[in-house]
Amino acid sequence: MRLIVILMLALAAPLAHAGAREQLDAFGAGMTGMAADFEQRVHAPDGELLESSSGKLKLRAPRQFRWEVVQPFPQVIVADGTHVWIHDPDLEQVTVRIQSHEEQGSPLSVLVDPSELERQFEVSGHRADGLDWLGLTPRKPEDSPFESARLGFDDSGLVVMEMSDGLGQRTEVRFSGWQRNPAFEAGTFDFTPPPGTEVVGEMAQAAEVMPLAD
Repeated sequence: MRLIVILMLALAAPLAHAGAREQLDAFGAGMTGMAADFEQRVHAPDGELLESSSGKLKLRAPRQFRWEVVQPFPQVIVADGTHVWIHDPDLEQVTVRIQSHEEQGSPLSVLVDPSELERQFEVSGHRADGLDWLGLTPRKPEDSPFESARLGFDDSGLVVMEMSDGLGQRTEVRFSGWQRNPAFEAGTFDFTPPPGTEVVGEMAQAAEVMPLAD
């Protein structure tokens, strides 16, 4: 989940190194949806590779996304605007959360309200390794799933995302094949638990569902 929400910072970062700011403006201009392939690697504090995976990302503003791991073990995370669904087919289990709760203290909130970026994060920028980097440090680290993060851009857009947690574990996600404002198939951001799948978590009652802004 944290990998998805930090990605959305690419759409609304007002204070960064001039190069990074230009890349961000170009990447997010006129963006209402996006799709890409990803490769993710998780490293231990000593650099040892703990796990790797690959899959596809699809996102539509203001608050819908689909993060689908294809290899080595399938997993699907879908945010439909009201709930976040996490489906582990091998475990025959679905975990569901109320999305508004998931967004509290999360970078995803800047997608709905870009002013949240400066309120929640200290933002910096620099250029290294041929990329323009946007650095993010939570103002309230106790409420954040990561200690620090950075997004790396080249002329094609967002290339890599890195995060470090308080235990020194580092997660790197590399993106390729970006599609801007693609035509998503019907049902891309809907989720219905398969028959026979255990569902755990919390569901919002009808009266508690917050309507999306027009």
